[in-house]
Amino acid sequence: MFTGLIEDLGSVRDLQIAGGGGRITIATVLPMNEIALGDSIAVNGVCLTVVDFGGGQFSADVSAESLSRTLLGELRRGQRVNLERALRLSDRLGGHLVSGHVDGLGKITERRQDHNAVRFTVEIPPPLCRYLVEKGSVAVDGISLTVNRVFEGGFSFAVIPHSLSRTTLQERQVGARVNIETDLLGKYVERLLGTGSGGTERAPLSLDTLAKNGFL
Repeated sequence: MFTGLIEDLGSVRDLQIAGGGGRITIATVLPMNEIALGDSIAVNGVCLTVVDFGGGQFSADVSAESLSRTLLGELRRGQRVNLERALRLSDRLGGHLVSGHVDGLGKITERRQDHNAVRFTVEIPPPLCRYLVEKGSVAVDGISLTVNRVFEGGFSFAVIPHSLSRTTLQERQVGARVNIETDLLGKYVERLLGTGSGGTERAPLSLDTLAKNGFL
């Protein structure tokens, strides 16, 4: 699990893709003495497992599933990426609960200055909009952000100068694509209520349903 608070802007040193999978090597200032084999590090919001590290860099294998559902396969050498190590139980939860499992891809359709902040509008697949609420949380390339507005097919958010300077959003312009992870809690609630797709469907939550199941 992660919080969506970016620890470092790393840079891609190498990306090798073969046979459907791949391996990525990233340069970082994260302390090597605090990294171990098997650790989880989110790269642009994608949870990856450290398979090698040292000398100011680490490597991780990338599955075919991750390549097909995220933008990792489009990274190029020298490109900067958002990095966050996995949450420790003793850490403050400054952002929100982020799993590192990308739900879909978005595209920036607007970027404009809004007083001291920069406001972004992102277009996403319509089915993902159901998991977004105004003033709720969303992860964009692994960055924990507050949703300002939700509309059919997209949402908007604002970024203060501090967050802009410490993440790849400083480089993202109109037309750029980004990894999107919606609120984890919303997906679990939908699954438990049986209102989502897949699996055994249940009756939607209502006073009648609660009464039939002994809650009223």
